[in-house]
This record gives sequence, structure tokens and C-alpha cells, in this order.
Amino acid sequence: MKRSIIDASQLELSDRVVTIKRVTKVVKGGRNMKFSALVVVGDGNGHVGAGLGKATEIPEAIRKGKEDAMKNLIEVPLDENNSITHDFIGKFGSAQVLLKRSPDGTGIIAGGPARSVCELAGIKNIRTKSLGSNNKQNVVTATINGLKALKTPEEVAGRRGKSVPEVVA
Repeated sequence: MKRSIIDASQLELSDRVVTIKRVTKVVKGGRNMKFSALVVVGDGNGHVGAGLGKATEIPEAIRKGKEDAMKNLIEVPLDENNSITHDFIGKFGSAQVLLKRSPDGTGIIAGGPARSVCELAGIKNIRTKSLGSNNKQNVVTATINGLKALKTPEEVAGRRGKSVPEVVA
């Protein structure tokens, strides 16, 4: 089942700045300072996206990052416990993020970058573990790749030609 493109203008999105880096380029006349901002946006109801903005001033970099994140929104399938539908490992580069579903009352057990993505996606119960790289940008992207690859039991049942209870059992 192909997921549709999400229209960001119809959603009440909140944003969170994960990291701001100062980038310096050494040129003949001295040093050029610019800023790079990694921003995650989400509606807390199954939609989340991340973006990178670069500019000479911090507020401009954050604004650009937010716009980029709105272009890259994904839909996350949630179960009845506001957790993910199944365990998965999201990968990007050398960063891997283990996403484990959890029962109600667990809360969000995650490190900084993965926590931001999970909170803004509306996930209430999840355990994550960052494996490999500690680069915040790669961890955020790996988390989003993992959430993007999740499938609902209905999707799996339809693909296999079985009923949902047969797949879940």
C-alpha cells in the first residue's frame, strides 16, 4: 500500500531544534561563520519530519530547517497503546536506532535525538537504543527511516493474503 504525501498546511505542527552547529570556512580574507540547524517537526498524532537549515544567522537557519522538515513529513502507524506496531532497526549511514514497542505506562525511553522524533510523532510508549554513530543528524535520520518502514498489521495481512488475527498470532 503506497502512503500518500502529507499536506503540512492542514496540520498543527510544533517544532523542536535538536542541534545548532557553528560551521567555519577559512578563506583568504579570514573566516566565514555560518550556522546549521537540525529541526524536527510533528503534530503529536502520527506525523513527523526532520530538516536541516543553513544560514549566516541562527533564527534564519532554524526557519529554513523547519521549512525543510515540513517538506519531509512521514506518517507513523501507531497501535492502541500509542506505541509502534512492531520492533524495527532504523538505519542511516553508520547510525542504527533500535525501536522496540512497549506496553502502556512505559513512557519514552530514548536518547536526545531519538526522543525528539518520538515525542513529536505522538508516540507515548517506546524503548529505543542508539547503536553505532552518535552523530545527531544521522541518529534523527535513522529514527525517521525506522518509523517510515513500519507497517500496520492490516498492511502485512493484505500483502500476505491472510486475515489480521492470523498475522498477529
